[in-house]
Amino acid sequence: MASFRYVVCDVFTNVPLAGNQLAVFTDAREIPEEMLQQLARELNYSETTFVYPPEGEGHVKMRIFTPVREMPFAGHPTLGTAFVLAGPLQLEELRIETRRGVVPVRLERDGSRIVFGRMQQPLPTIEPFARADELMAALGVESRLPVELYDNGIRHIYVAAPSESAVAELEPDLQRIATFGQDCVNCFAGAGPRWKTRMFAPGSGVVEDPATGSAAGPLALHLARHGLIAFGEEIEISQGAEIGRPSTLYARVTGSADAVERIEVGGSAVIVARGEFRL
Repeated sequence: MASFRYVVCDVFTNVPLAGNQLAVFTDAREIPEEMLQQLARELNYSETTFVYPPEGEGHVKMRIFTPVREMPFAGHPTLGTAFVLAGPLQLEELRIETRRGVVPVRLERDGSRIVFGRMQQPLPTIEPFARADELMAALGVESRLPVELYDNGIRHIYVAAPSESAVAELEPDLQRIATFGQDCVNCFAGAGPRWKTRMFAPGSGVVEDPATGSAAGPLALHLARHGLIAFGEEIEISQGAEIGRPSTLYARVTGSADAVERIEVGGSAVIVARGEFRL
């Protein structure tokens, strides 16, 4: 009988039982390849990560699975895995190898306790979204900005709702949204440094995500490119309240619309459980 241990943490919150749940298998070397997806499906969180020794310039290698597929990169799994691993390793920066490259996560401590982390995300490609009218019909809102797709390892589409209350009241047609495949649909509103968002990805096995770190960086870039915030300005993003998992994310992009230099996303996380599969 094999034993596989994991840690559960709630990410983009400093309050247990909020934020986005994540399971981290801290040593996945002995887990059979065909079992990775099965374990992620069994746990049924938005994502589950599996940690391996590094193959390149990172401290560790990480693989990420939703309940239905493997992801090249994702935000809350990267931040949560850093919180789980960096405590024992006593590192100020943890470099995590992903299938979208090495992602450094800088960690802030209060004494021995990690209280905040900030990851440098891959820079996304950007393109207009060809099925914008179909998507707005499925969401039931008209976007006040161009509907665009950002790809940083995950394909995120952004729809600007007229108000935060419109975001909260969304009742999307999930069957129609599922026809967009593995694209993630983000609907947002706000002003200045504070924004509200919801993310739907039924095609990836996530009906609604409590906190989407991979979407927070491109959202800041989307806002800066369209003049709603300044480059270099940090925004605070609220997400997850509608599904009972309130989350807070922070994002900042530096550079310019023509030359993006750096995208950072930060937040807190708390470890809430430890478990073991015996199979």
